[in-house]
Amino acid sequence: MFDIPKAVEAVSSLLETGIKRIWPDPTEEEKAKIERLKVETANALEIMKIQLSAIIAEAQSEDPWTSRARPTFLYVMYAVIGQCFIGGILGIWWPVEVHRAAENIAVLLKAIPESLWALFGAGYLGYTGFRSLDKRNRTR
Repeated sequence: MFDIPKAVEAVSSLLETGIKRIWPDPTEEEKAKIERLKVETANALEIMKIQLSAIIAEAQSEDPWTSRARPTFLYVMYAVIGQCFIGGILGIWWPVEVHRAAENIAVLLKAIPESLWALFGAGYLGYTGFRSLDKRNRTR
């Protein structure tokens, strides 16, 4: 896959070398560097717009499942965590059965691939982070 940040860095380095050769005068060189920074900033903003466009399109989708898929996944995980607490309380009265159920659940959770746990973590952190950022921006 084409690495955009490396390409931007390579172009920036090439531009800086060109600036030093074309403008030996320090003031002209500084003006050219400022112009280069403006171009780099504009490119970085454009890249960010492209990356965020898919997220924005998803959020504005008319399909309710598309806009609610990530929160629904989190609610399922909350339910699983809640059931663990309930199982702990039930273990007071039925310790053998709860222990057997916990062992079964542990076996099932270990069967989930590590990459899926990483995806859950990234989705959880990304969703909560962007929701917090969105809420903070709306209050301004």
